Amino acid sequence: MFSFQKVLSGLNWIFSFYAPFVSYQKYIKEKLVNIHNKDVDVVSDSLEEFGGDAKERSSHLERQYDSSFKATNEYIKTLPDLQNGPASLIKGVNKQIQHVGVSNFKLPIKYKTRDGSELLIETSVTGSVSLDANKKGINMSRIMRSFYKHADSQFNFDVIEAALDDYKSDLDSIDARILMKFSFPMKKKSLRSNLEGFQYYNIALELVDNDSARSKIIHVDYVYSSTCPCSLELSEHARSERSQLATPHSQRSVARISALIDPTKSIWVEDIIELCRKAVPTETQVMVKREDEQAFAELNAANPIFVEDAARLFCKKLESHSAITDFRIVVNHQESLHSHDAVSVLTSGPTFAQTGLEPNLFQSLYHTG
Repeated sequence: MFSFQKVLSGLNWIFSFYAPFVSYQKYIKEKLVNIHNKDVDVVSDSLEEFGGDAKERSSHLERQYDSSFKATNEYIKTLPDLQNGPASLIKGVNKQIQHVGVSNFKLPIKYKTRDGSELLIETSVTGSVSLDANKKGINMSRIMRSFYKHADSQFNFDVIEAALDDYKSDLDSIDARILMKFSFPMKKKSLRSNLEGFQYYNIALELVDNDSARSKIIHVDYVYSSTCPCSLELSEHARSERSQLATPHSQRSVARISALIDPTKSIWVEDIIELCRKAVPTETQVMVKREDEQAFAELNAANPIFVEDAARLFCKKLESHSAITDFRIVVNHQESLHSHDAVSVLTSGPTFAQTGLEPNLFQSLYHTG
């Protein structure tokens, strides 16, 4: 049955719910009176515009992009520049930031190979600088603009240093870093058929400037097959003792070599790859016929290794090269027997010394093809 009393009660509830919104303008004004009378007037004007004039003003704004508009120097000077604002605009604490910049901007870069040829390779670049405690921020586009000045050069560490000098100066920073990642092709012969194919290696060239001391680092991912020595012996035991056919387990494995280069000496990416091949010769293959597959099985049986063995074998070869000083070896054997992986880390020298591990360090070594 219709009840007028219930309707009135419902309307009263609705009005009580919306009352704070209806009176919010008055509430804000009262709160701001204690700050500054002049500021209250400004806020009052703004609130009145919000209530009526703003809608009228917005109707006069141009909604079509003006492609003919030219930004003159005078106009550019009027643009706000928040990143170069005063220290009072800093949020949080006034604390130095070790790295701030841009990551993964891409461009084609020319690299000279050891045999003198030139390769044009898509490269992912990360550039960063330190930020003083009392600076609001940096103009990140300057890093890219500085780098693009050298984009047509044939890159090596000398060119990387020149690019770093430019944006370090542009941003008035003490420390800076450049990291360039790319996939480097290198021809590899098959084991017996004499076919050739391109093997691609994940490479990163890193230049670090810390308190005017510079470090040149080359990172190389080397992908190989590892046969478990224990599994190999168990398989042979089954064959000899019970005439039971058995196969040892092996798996795709990855070693990431990070090598600090002596500034007075030089080394090519190809040199580091060859050191890896000599340390662990069971690199994954490119071109494979039946005779190559058989040869690969024989090669794995002749070089079974645990993850500990791999780290020490790579270490021995890296120590033999005079251009390499400090280094780090991260190894991941992506097990076919277990549901987990076998991993190891070996470091030499203070540059890569560490007590903890990055959370996704070993997962970053997965190569999915």
